[in-house]
Amino acid sequence: MHTSGTTDEAWYDDDAGPVARPYTMTGGRTAPARGQFDLISLVVARRGVTPPTPLFPEQARIVELCHHPVSVAEVGAELDLPLGTVRVLLGDLLAAGLIETHEPPMLSELPTEDLLEAILVGLRGL
Repeated sequence: MHTSGTTDEAWYDDDAGPVARPYTMTGGRTAPARGQFDLISLVVARRGVTPPTPLFPEQARIVELCHHPVSVAEVGAELDLPLGTVRVLLGDLLAAGLIETHEPPMLSELPTEDLLEAILVGLRGL
């Protein structure tokens, strides 16, 4: 444990890493200002749009990652940030017009037995 030699002992150890970084990236916000971001929502960067203000490095990385559709879960995993932080950053990018979101199509009916068999054959082939 790292201590400064004062009466105030540090409550974290050296392996804790940056404690306040996600908090500062979001300005203390815990919910996105705009948009709903499910884990399977797809995010795509809009082409030819210039950010109105400088981006955090993480936001710039999100825009870079999203040149093709990427799920919110994949963005969080790639950036190694808490999902709540990722959602807030995505909300800011959506409000700035830098990204679009798309919900994956929902199945209106259960898959057929033939489809399930084809998936099973494909998985076995891997």
